[in-house]
Amino acid sequence: MAFPEPKPRGPELPQKRLKTLECGQGAVRAVRFNVDGNYCLTCGSDKTLKLWNPLRGTLLRTYSGHGYEVLDAAGSFDNSSLCSGGGDKAVVLWDVASGQVVRKFRGHAGKVNTVQFNEEATVILSGSIDSSIRCWDCRSRRHDPVQKLEEARDGISSVKVSDHEVLAGSVDGRVRRYDLRMGQLFSDYVGSPITCTCFSRDGQCTLVSSLDSKLRLLDKDTGELLGEYTGHKNQEYKLDCCLSERDTHIVSCSEDGKVFFWDLVEGVLALTLQVGPGVVQSLAYHPTEPCLLTAMGGSIHCWREEAYKAESDTG
Repeated sequence: MAFPEPKPRGPELPQKRLKTLECGQGAVRAVRFNVDGNYCLTCGSDKTLKLWNPLRGTLLRTYSGHGYEVLDAAGSFDNSSLCSGGGDKAVVLWDVASGQVVRKFRGHAGKVNTVQFNEEATVILSGSIDSSIRCWDCRSRRHDPVQKLEEARDGISSVKVSDHEVLAGSVDGRVRRYDLRMGQLFSDYVGSPITCTCFSRDGQCTLVSSLDSKLRLLDKDTGELLGEYTGHKNQEYKLDCCLSERDTHIVSCSEDGKVFFWDLVEGVLALTLQVGPGVVQSLAYHPTEPCLLTAMGGSIHCWREEAYKAESDTG
């Protein structure tokens, strides 16, 4: 007699607040995991960038070199470099181990909202309120960008990069996807200023959040609207959104102190996390585990699934 297969367990969501870290860098403008999820970066209004082990709550290094608040940062695939952008209009390449500035790229006419490495970490892409995306070669001594993407009619709020594509969200209400292999540009009109956009982990879809308090899931190739997610509040701030580590849930910050999780397929609200009394400025989702980082005011919070047991710090 064959026993029935056990039902696969549903995805666990991070809902247990494991740690709160007071970052000591003014307001935390963004929190970002590194590539393998072992460390995170926090971008401060005090012009600093900090590297943490979020599960242990330990500060590993502080990076100083921006002239104004840091608005975004990203780590390279091999964890040897960081890039950051900020209110001083500069894009900075850092050496992780030494904490030193390797290069400082200037050329944007306004603050830099968003930065990303390409897959090989040979190029930094930066998006600015000056309506342009600029591509900077990390290896050459050139001071000017190797490429400029200037199709947007208003500020760039979000840039994401896959192996051959650049996804950009703009305040002009359009999400643009540049296919670098084909040399083509695809544009989808959302109609409301876009605050964040990202690829699903399987690369089939794009998620777009905008200032009409809506998230939209689009088919990457056709632009078809696959789902809409509402309930959160996003009317005036640039807030992050993302997908969970297995693409099962849509996750978004909210201006009312919460983080919202929706079931991707059903579209129903699955979980609301009360983070605190302010605006949830930023969030980051672990690449492989149900672990979430949220930023509010001057602190970040680390969330895990209910069943998670913290390893002892002596282990």
